[in-house]
Order: sequence, then C-alpha cells, then structure tokens
Amino acid sequence: MKLRIQIGDKLAEAVLHDNPTSLDFAALLPLTLTLRDYNNTEKVSDLSKRLTTQSAPNGYTASVGDLTYYAPWGNLALFYKNFTYATGLVSLGKITSGMEAFNTKEAVIVKIELE
Repeated sequence: MKLRIQIGDKLAEAVLHDNPTSLDFAALLPLTLTLRDYNNTEKVSDLSKRLTTQSAPNGYTASVGDLTYYAPWGNLALFYKNFTYATGLVSLGKITSGMEAFNTKEAVIVKIELE
C-alpha cells in the first residue's frame, strides 16, 4: 500500500509493509496528526487506538525513513535519524520520498492518507 503524507505545502510518499500492524494502521486513515520531535531522532504522535502486534517481532532497529509503531506507548514514530534496536518497535513501512520535510526539531502537522 502506498501513502501520501502532506506536510504543509510539501509532500512525502511512503509504502506500508504487508503485516497485521500496518493493515491496522491503514484502517485508521486518513489521519491528521501533530508529529512532535523526540530525542532529536524521530517524530512521534499518539494514535486514537492501539494497533495489533500480532505476528510482530519483539523489536526493530530503525533507520532513516522508517515509519514505525511503538507498542509500549501506542504511538506512531517516524525516524529521521538511525536508531538502535528497540523492544516493542514494529516496522510499518518506509518513506520513499520527501524525507527532508521531517528533518527539523519543530513539530509538524501531517495528513496521512492512502494513495
């Protein structure tokens, strides 16, 4: 599945993996979220409901452009810097273009929808 992410007048694109957590996330779309900076590494936002982690690995090592779900907190996390392995982190997909719009310490308002 392809995603379109509108950030102000900028556009990013992403692809979702075919796994239960990603499908659960896709069912929430379209979404408008405020992504806040966390740890100078990622943008995070709470989701309206917890996503399934059925069949998900115990954790994940994130890299630039990864769209993930952090199960312990129930939030969406988009990485703009590489990160170490984190227990409870589930990969949802990857930003394929427009990643530069997220490389800021400021919060960004995004609209995420299926393409």
